[in-house]
Amino acid sequence: MSFTIAISPHGHSQKSTRVIMRLTLFALLPAVITQCYLFGWGVLFQLSIALITALISEAVILRMRGFSVINSLADSSAMLTAALIAVAIPPYLPGWMTILAVAFAIIVAKQLYGGLGQNLFNPAMIGYVFLLVSFPAAMTNWQPPIAHSAQVLTVEDTANVILWGKTKENQSVFDLNKFADGTTMATPLDHLKTELKQGNQVLDIIQSSHFIDVGDDGWRWINISFICGGLFLLALKVITWQAPFAMLLTLGLCSAIASTIEPQLFAGPMIELLSGATMLGAFFIVTDPVTSSTTYKGKLIFGAIVGLLVFIIRHFGGYPDGVAFSVILANILVPFIDKFSQSRVYGH
Repeated sequence: MSFTIAISPHGHSQKSTRVIMRLTLFALLPAVITQCYLFGWGVLFQLSIALITALISEAVILRMRGFSVINSLADSSAMLTAALIAVAIPPYLPGWMTILAVAFAIIVAKQLYGGLGQNLFNPAMIGYVFLLVSFPAAMTNWQPPIAHSAQVLTVEDTANVILWGKTKENQSVFDLNKFADGTTMATPLDHLKTELKQGNQVLDIIQSSHFIDVGDDGWRWINISFICGGLFLLALKVITWQAPFAMLLTLGLCSAIASTIEPQLFAGPMIELLSGATMLGAFFIVTDPVTSSTTYKGKLIFGAIVGLLVFIIRHFGGYPDGVAFSVILANILVPFIDKFSQSRVYGH
């Protein structure tokens, strides 16, 4: 006879926290490689800055709290938070902004709540939202894919742009973020939202060469790389299927219904699912065992709420992508979701 213990603080995985964190870091490798291929050396610089900042911030705050620094750093949770932020921000974002975001995520969102396992909000998403609210222009100013870039930066120029704001030729990141025809770069979702506000229709926008370039040659492959990492985690049972499935199904259904009713105003499910941070959120954020629901039913509810909020924010809010805001808002509801989705008490 057997029964399932499905609510915290119990877990089913026999893997240690250190193993889970490192497997998740390994699952991010396809996305890191894809972003490096598409956007150049900036991704690796951002990743390095984020990792160093996370380790230093965690060590300092742990020492101040009187905890063992070495043992706590060895669980790799700070490194995972840093890596998630690094793959979500523009590759040529000024380095000091990356430092601020990672330090804020580790010190405020994680450690001030009590450390690993006690934080209410996902630290990586808090760090990302901190940047998005504080520096919106810099956070939406992405380098075009190398295949469509007017200039490909060397390693030295990449370091100069990130650390000092200019290349040796005195070019800023805004000077570099242009196609050869002078069109400034934007993510597909940002471009779509901007064009819709100007009265253009969805079909005309997505058939334009600009949208095809950044969508097919950039963000679609990035999201596919996150899917590969997510399937790896599912295969090893590091994460469960409920939250990703519910988030993607809800977002896809909302998009399908809206695009059927108003095809001039809403893009189809394929664009919604393979743009922005959709797959990063589905497989690496809503599956966070600390800040998402712990019950099977709760994970389905949590994922569905995130998917619905992503659709609402993207189309009716002020930001082109809504994954980070949706996750944070859904994190607030987790205690309520867990309370009313617990398994029936054994023997009751």
